[in-house]
Amino acid sequence: MHLTSDRKGTITKENSMQDRLLCRLYGSCAGRLLLRPLISPPVSKAAGRFLDSGVSRMFIAPFLRSHSICMREFEHRRYRSYNDFFKRKMLFGARKIERSDDVLISPCDSRLSVYNISQKSVFFIKHTRYTVQSLLRSRKLAGEFAGGYIWIFRLCVEDYHRYVYADSGYVSKNYRIPGVFHTVNPVANDQFPIYKENEREFALLSSRNFGTMLQMEVGALLVGKIENRPGGRKVKRGEEKGNFAFGGSTVILMTKRGAVCPDQDILESSAQGIETKVKLGERIGIEKKVEK
Repeated sequence: MHLTSDRKGTITKENSMQDRLLCRLYGSCAGRLLLRPLISPPVSKAAGRFLDSGVSRMFIAPFLRSHSICMREFEHRRYRSYNDFFKRKMLFGARKIERSDDVLISPCDSRLSVYNISQKSVFFIKHTRYTVQSLLRSRKLAGEFAGGYIWIFRLCVEDYHRYVYADSGYVSKNYRIPGVFHTVNPVANDQFPIYKENEREFALLSSRNFGTMLQMEVGALLVGKIENRPGGRKVKRGEEKGNFAFGGSTVILMTKRGAVCPDQDILESSAQGIETKVKLGERIGIEKKVEK
């Protein structure tokens, strides 16, 4: 069971059947043994191939019913496979993109937590110690974000699995870091440092309003693909950066020291171990003004 909050401060306890199953798997030695083949890239890729097949369409209707998903927000067409449905695109205007230059937006629909990055490039998630160096596999790049913030956007299977750029600017090429595919459900973090073990991909955005930001996508259990658009070009705030194939996933932002202030409600909830539900395009922080 874990806690989430909406932007009005209403706290909800989440304890779905999926949460209970994952708790049993990650919470016991026998369960972790069963997980070993499931988290491997070959198994995730095999699952991805099945979910790309026409046979997998049979799972679409039960998924819609179990998660009460309203399809009025999405493109109206016949889906070729479950993955085709899972990667469905929203209709233009279904999400409002905040356009104020001094506002940082959420790149996706998700549950958000924000943590300080120490001067030694260390941050903690549920008492698990991470270093930015282990996340990026680069000491030099890690040092650039010392003293800043790391923003962790956890997507559940029912969430919209496309994500956008959090600001306009010039984006670098995509850098891929191979790994395995643990679930990104908080229960896994008690047993494994998932954000330095899972497969991930990132790019650097020289943003118009917040300096250099890093935007990373992290694959998760049975997610065989992180499908990013080409980098090395100018991009606009709200422009689609990519999408995930099936499964829960995570988008991570890193902002430099003094670049942006997270909204207070998100900071306070994160300090209490509570994730904040956010929507793609909504405000999550504001440019830090330098006092003269």
